[in-house]
Amino acid sequence: MSEFVAPDMKSFVAWDYVVFAALFLISSGIGVFFAIKERKNATSKEFLVGGKQMTCGPVALSLTASFMSAVTVLGTPAEVYRYGAPFVIFFISYTFVIIFTSELFLPVFYRSGITSTYEYLELRFNKSVRFAATLIYIVQTILYTGVVVYAPALALNQVTGFNLWGSVFATGIVCTFYCTLGGLKAVVWTDAFQLVVMVVGFLTVLIQGTIQNGGPNNIWENAINGSRLEVFDFDVDPLRRHTFWTITVGGTFTWLGIYGVNQSTIQRCISCKSEKQAKLALYLNLLGLWVILVCAVFSGLVMYAHFKNCDPWTAGFISAPDQLMPYFVMDIFSTMPGLPGLFVACAFSGTLSTVAASINALATVTFEDFVKDCFPNLSEKMSTWVSKGLCIVFGVLCTSMAVAASLLGGVVQASLSIHGMCGGPMLGLFTLGIVFPCTNWKGAAGGLLTGITLAFWVAIGAFVYPAQPSKARPLHLSTANCTLANNTEMITTLAPTLPPIRPQLADTWYSLSYLYYSAVGCLGCIIAGLLISSLTGPDKGKDVKPQLIRPICNLFCFWSKKYKTLCWCGVQHDSTIPEDSENNPCKDGAKKAGTDDSLKNGFNKETQNHLPGYNHHEKSYTNTSIETESYF
Repeated sequence: MSEFVAPDMKSFVAWDYVVFAALFLISSGIGVFFAIKERKNATSKEFLVGGKQMTCGPVALSLTASFMSAVTVLGTPAEVYRYGAPFVIFFISYTFVIIFTSELFLPVFYRSGITSTYEYLELRFNKSVRFAATLIYIVQTILYTGVVVYAPALALNQVTGFNLWGSVFATGIVCTFYCTLGGLKAVVWTDAFQLVVMVVGFLTVLIQGTIQNGGPNNIWENAINGSRLEVFDFDVDPLRRHTFWTITVGGTFTWLGIYGVNQSTIQRCISCKSEKQAKLALYLNLLGLWVILVCAVFSGLVMYAHFKNCDPWTAGFISAPDQLMPYFVMDIFSTMPGLPGLFVACAFSGTLSTVAASINALATVTFEDFVKDCFPNLSEKMSTWVSKGLCIVFGVLCTSMAVAASLLGGVVQASLSIHGMCGGPMLGLFTLGIVFPCTNWKGAAGGLLTGITLAFWVAIGAFVYPAQPSKARPLHLSTANCTLANNTEMITTLAPTLPPIRPQLADTWYSLSYLYYSAVGCLGCIIAGLLISSLTGPDKGKDVKPQLIRPICNLFCFWSKKYKTLCWCGVQHDSTIPEDSENNPCKDGAKKAGTDDSLKNGFNKETQNHLPGYNHHEKSYTNTSIETESYF
């Protein structure tokens, strides 16, 4: 292999540190502001869901910032640089995901008056299913947060010289600080600020990179010549890493697991003052997802135009593809102090927003699903302090998990693989509950176990036996214009080695595109759940509360009330029982006869279906001030 002389690269200067430090100071300041502003409303409800008085604007910005993390800022441009622009097809996946989330999942969660999405599982099935799902979510989120914290810190450390563990611990400390002080409101407003920093950072890189590389026409021409714009590959082979079908189908399953049933997303949606505001937040968030995706893809094309004749990764100037974007930024801003710091702030804005959302969501599900179950008589003041204590605990855990993240490979594939392994089965579980009234708790538990087993089997197999390069098809990268050491070509002859022994599954099942992990887990969960339910005695529709089922058949049978009612499978969706009636199924503590008290779901008379102040007709929380005690 040729040895190349690496060009001298600029390191961080004082102005870069000033710009970067400003991000942390402003983020912390927002937490302090809300801690002071809301000190008189210090209830657990106010802390965890913002008193259900948030509006769509900041929630939409928060959602975009949380899921467009440093994985997007660093990983997506590197993906485009190496594999081309098919990644842009994710805009189709995002569209499907937002439609399904806002029209299928969100209405059920919002009208149920829950704080933790896993409360729904107890209402629909029982506590055992709820606790199992909560544990899986906690493991998934801590693993994912470890990747989000460690990957950008490592990339920036090796390129800019920015201290690795200093940035890891600074991220954990700042996020834990403003989550603990300000609760969900601090998380949402800090996310909104950090999204602005992300967009400004991307635009700065795009403008300067485009100017240095001959303008948009030249970049487009280089991308065409380098085969970076061959976007639509309709090969149906599920083993291919990125094709039109793997991204649209597999990507939809993966991101629906992230958006549709994820506590971090739903918690912010149900913090909105009305269901309409929550849906609007999701659709506005879709615009944000598109903007960030387009910025990331074009950054990859600009980076290719810049390095098309001297690829720093192939030449050995950097050790991993995730370092391409920071290396590119340090190169194009070598004479502009402060702007490298702006890009680092951009990358860490993504990290801060994601980690903060994860800490807040983890604290919420742990408090709602475990603490309140074990200590049902906690005072409101003690509940708030316990919630803040949980934020600190999970802040430490997520920061510590960053150590293990170094073993997981590229940030984009690692993060989406984690979501696929855990998010897919969870998506299947909630789909069983919301769409299929016949599913019983045994089917739900068995389906979840089946989905988790299948998803982890294929993902761990792929980690041990990576797919052949022919399935990923990385594009050509040149080192023609790199400077050779001593101006000589050093040729090394390697002794022939036998290829490693691979089991038969390695080139079939284990080579499945990582975007299909979620689909495998979801479909495995649904199929197994329905089969087990049918074998153990399916639930009767008349015993299932209509508020817990989304009658999607109404879309297809709108022309006939007879067929629409038939497709409801006995669920009383046309029930006209008043909201405050004693016979309202939402106030009934038992869903079906013959079950043990510990397996009964629903609410008792003391615990209403909705939070105090819920207006059923307006589908909003317009009167939350009438009660001082929060049940959720």
